[in-house]
Amino acid sequence: MHIYECRDFSMGIFCLPTSAVIPLHNHPGMTVFSKLLYGSMHVKAYDWWDPNDVKEPRLAKLVVDRTFSAPCEPSVLYPTSGGNIHAFTAVTSCAFLDVFAPPYSNEDGRHCSYYQDFPFSSFKGSLKEQSSDIRELDLAWLEECQPADDYIVKGAPYRGPRISP
Repeated sequence: MHIYECRDFSMGIFCLPTSAVIPLHNHPGMTVFSKLLYGSMHVKAYDWWDPNDVKEPRLAKLVVDRTFSAPCEPSVLYPTSGGNIHAFTAVTSCAFLDVFAPPYSNEDGRHCSYYQDFPFSSFKGSLKEQSSDIRELDLAWLEECQPADDYIVKGAPYRGPRISP
C-alpha cells in the first residue's frame, strides 16, 4: 500500500501472507527505515564485500539471517551497510512499514535489481585475494537476475489518515 511519495522519500506498507517471499533485491543509494507491524518474517540480508567492484558475480557478506517477530525494534539500512540487499519470507502472515529515502527512481539511477545468491565455494577460484578474516559461512556470490514469473506484487488502496507535506 503506497501511503505517500515525494521526491525525498516514500512510505508504504507491505502485507505478506504466510510463506510469501520478496526475493533478494537492493535499494541502491537509499536509506530504508523498516518496522515490522505484526507477525513473523525471516530476513536474509547482504552488503557488498567491495562496493566498488561491479563484476558479476559479486561477493557479498551476510549481515542478517534470522527470523523477526513483532513487536521488535525498527531497523535501518544504509546505501552500503545494514543489509542493503535482502529477501523476506513470511513465517506467519505479517506486515511491515518501509520508508525509503530517497525513493526508487529510474531516472536518478535508483532502480530495483533482483539477485540470486550462490555459496562462496561456487566461485571460490575467482576471488583473487583471500584475507585471513574471511569466513566462508558469511560470504556468498550474488548475480543479478529477473524475479521468478510467479512473483507478483499487488497494490492495495491506503485507507488510513491522509499524509501531506
